Amino acid sequence: MRRISVTALLLAGAFSIAQADVYRWVDAKGEPHYSDQWVPGSEVIKTGKVHPPGTDTASRFNEQKSLAAFNKGVDAELNQQANAKAVQQDLAAKRAKQCKEATAAYNQAITARVVYKEGKDGERTYVSDADADKYREQVRAAVQDNCGSVPKFDPEAPLNPQPQPIPEPKPIPEPKVNTAAATSE
Repeated sequence: MRRISVTALLLAGAFSIAQADVYRWVDAKGEPHYSDQWVPGSEVIKTGKVHPPGTDTASRFNEQKSLAAFNKGVDAELNQQANAKAVQQDLAAKRAKQCKEATAAYNQAITARVVYKEGKDGERTYVSDADADKYREQVRAAVQDNCGSVPKFDPEAPLNPQPQPIPEPKPIPEPKVNTAAATSE
């Protein structure tokens, strides 16, 4: 009887030592895997650790449920912040483009001696000086709206900036030809 008790104690001790955490994860193909080693994305499905009293399965399930809800809320907030940032970047790019176009039109209107309007067929109709001044004011207001400030006009600056020099073309290397294969002999 005593031998059976000692054997039972040894077996019970071996089973309690053999308990370990078991982790479960699903791979890219959708197949579940189990291991005693933690893998990123895995979850504990069985643990050998003793839980404090009062922590039953239902309370752990509720805790995991609340954590999942919290994570979903954080994900939604991060997505909303990313979307807001993307919208701001798009608006900034659009505003920069509008500013550049308005500034170019303003510089053209100020440096031109005469202002014209193009018709449907590409015909130029020259406007009067009073209408040209009104157009220049409109373009100046567009620059003010799109850029926040109007660039200063320097009457001493050259009307046409110096063109940038064209770089010299690089020579194209000749292809390597196998002369033995190229001969017909």
